[in-house]
Order: sequence, then C-alpha cells, then structure tokens
Amino acid sequence: MKFLKSLVWSVVLGLNCNCSSKAPQYFENTLPAKNEVKKTELSIMSYNIHHCSPVDNPGLIDVSAIAKIIKNSGVELAGLQEVDVNNRRSGINLDQAAKLGELTGMYFYFSKSIDYNGGSYGTAILSKYAISVKQTIRLPMAEGTEQRTLSVVTVTLPDGKNICMANTHLDYSSDANALAQVKIIAETLKEVKDPVFITGDFNMVQNSNTIRYLNQHYSSTCEGSCPATFPSDYPKNAIDFIFYSKPQKMQVYLHEVLNEPIASDHRPVIAKLAW
Repeated sequence: MKFLKSLVWSVVLGLNCNCSSKAPQYFENTLPAKNEVKKTELSIMSYNIHHCSPVDNPGLIDVSAIAKIIKNSGVELAGLQEVDVNNRRSGINLDQAAKLGELTGMYFYFSKSIDYNGGSYGTAILSKYAISVKQTIRLPMAEGTEQRTLSVVTVTLPDGKNICMANTHLDYSSDANALAQVKIIAETLKEVKDPVFITGDFNMVQNSNTIRYLNQHYSSTCEGSCPATFPSDYPKNAIDFIFYSKPQKMQVYLHEVLNEPIASDHRPVIAKLAW
C-alpha cells in the first residue's frame, strides 16, 4: 500500500473486552487529600458522536442530546469524532462544532477530514479554557481509503499550566493503515514539552498492533482490559481511548464509559487525571 509521505499543516505548533452490561463500567481511585500538595486536575472525554444522529432514529439530528451529555459530564476537554459542518446530511446551515460549543459554553476547534455533501466532515475539540494554538495534520492514507486527520491545540489551564490536547479518528479498514497513522501522531507530538493528552476513535482493539504501538509511547487511562465502547446499545469492543504522555507523577483517578446507549453509536469515555 502506498501512503502519503507529506503532511499538511494548517498552523505550525510550537512545540478486547466483551461487555454487554448497560451499567457504567469504571474504576475510580481516591483523589488527593486537601492537605496534600495541590495538584493540577483535568477531566477529559473522548466521544464519537455519529454526526449527532441517535441510533434509534437515524433520520434525526439531535445536537442538543450530545451537548447535554458533554455538559452533564462536567468534563473540561472533549475530543469528538464524526462531526458534520454545513452539509446536507445534517443541515447545510448547521455547524455542529460551533453549535456544540455554544450549547456547552466551551471553546471549539474543528478539523476537516473531507469535503462531504456540500460541506465538511471531521473531528472537533471542545475546551472549557481558551485555545491558543490550533493545528490540523493530514494523516497518511492507503489508496482508496478516507482521509483522516490529527487535530492539536494548546490549552492554558486556570493554574497557568499549558497542556497539549490532540484528537483523531483513525482508519478502520486495516491495522496496518491505522498503525501508519499513529506512527505519524507519535512522531508529531514527541517534541512537545507540555503534558500531552490524545483522545480518539482508534477503530482498533487493545491487542492490535496500533494500540500496542501507542502503549509503547503513551499511557492509557484505562487499567488492564478497557471497558467496551462500541456498539453503544450492547458494547462489545473497546476502540475509543484516552492516552497521555508518561510523566511519572501523572495519576489517573477515573476511567469511565458512560451509560449512553442511544445518542450515538459509540459510548463516551471520560477520564480524570492529576499531576
């Protein structure tokens, strides 16, 4: 297979679990006691929103349902996949990224993967805090497959620390294609000095070469066998993950797959970390 050798940068950055239970599956560790040295805490979501189309009503576009899930979760950052912007499938005048930002009260950044039905289709990052740097990278693709991207932003947290938030939606057609894409992701982010968090629908299970490669370079917020995220009604496979760079002081206090079987064909994943 031939892969694109060039990357397109919009802005240069300064740098298998079989689970059918409908109950939320999670682990939670004890948060730091108040008398401990104060840590930076962060809550993150990864969510393939299926262009805001609920699984029980494919003809409906319900942005408010997705926004409610995000807002009610209380997360500070969200990496979203399968986002429609001004196309005929969801509404030629509906920018889902902007609308979700409005309904959640969060800043947003949309990364277009492809032109679609008169508009765009891709991924988005939502942030409770202002985004100072934005970047879209086109990932390598095998002949005949759909273009995928990596979006990267810099976010300044309330304590003044910067973090790098990255979000992606990998190719599903083969482990080899997805592996080539995560190699570019790792290469792109390796020089970033700030803590790095990567959300995504990776379209690959934990024992794939793709996820094994990521585990060599980053840590996953789920311990052992991750709870399943897809399909949303009776999830069988974990393919949605949150990864982070490996400073020894980083601690994960929560990894949870939310019990949301209808709003999308994936369930959202949230994690809480501190360092």
